[in-house]
Amino acid sequence: MTHPITVGVDGSDESRAAVTWAAREAVRRRLPLRVVYAWHGKPHELVGGPDPEEQAQWARELAEEAARTVAERHAGLAVSAEVLVGSVVDSLVSAASDAETLVLGSRGHGAIVGFLIGSVGQQVIAEAARPVVLVRADDRATSEAAGREIVVGQQGGPDDSAAGLQFAFETAAARGASVRVVRAWSLPPLFAYSPGSLKLLDEAGGLEPFEKKALAEAVKPWRERFPAVPVTEYVEMGSAGQVLLSLAARAQLMVVQRRAERSAVGSRIGSVAHAVMHHAPCPVAVVPHA
Repeated sequence: MTHPITVGVDGSDESRAAVTWAAREAVRRRLPLRVVYAWHGKPHELVGGPDPEEQAQWARELAEEAARTVAERHAGLAVSAEVLVGSVVDSLVSAASDAETLVLGSRGHGAIVGFLIGSVGQQVIAEAARPVVLVRADDRATSEAAGREIVVGQQGGPDDSAAGLQFAFETAAARGASVRVVRAWSLPPLFAYSPGSLKLLDEAGGLEPFEKKALAEAVKPWRERFPAVPVTEYVEMGSAGQVLLSLAARAQLMVVQRRAERSAVGSRIGSVAHAVMHHAPCPVAVVPHA
């Protein structure tokens, strides 16, 4: 079964950029594009405001216009448009489950805009079963054509970041791009050392060589699977969020995995994904753990 690239629209500059990005990606991957407008189905509570049917009509026209625009730009691209009525979070999470990737517009250095204000956006990203890509209003195709890297974070063992690495390598292969795999490390507290960990560190020759070895082991199967993709392995001491953001200027796309945590007030996203998706100037792909 072929899954589409699905993109959410809301009339903002950010969502228009998201549609443009999603269309390029759909063409590269030879996938259909699905344009959706998620609407709660309730009228705005404004005196003299439009009635529900007028609002629904506006939503349909907005989605259809976005679909027509990209269809005219990309001959042969299969594009559909629809309005999803109900809970915005549930609608977008459901749309993501049937998609190869869900693409949304995002404002840089702040909250996600439009129908994804505050906790709503974080719930969609935290609960989506498929990767969610966030696109800024000023995104341009030139960053993809300029030879910039796809930067992806890696942590833990070979299986811990497999989903993020797979997304990064598949995207790089479709674009003819290179991948920079980044592993950040810090000094653990003394009580964290065990006889077994000390033995491994001694065999590796120290902390930094140990981290480099761990990164190489995690990347090895993806090098073998995608031999044509140029790869740079990068290890740096520091917090993962800061290390990744220090490389954002050279990236056409940043890929992070998210660890969704549930609390009494809803789903939360891990600190690394949160920092990168709010502050990276390029599109950011947030990939759920497999």
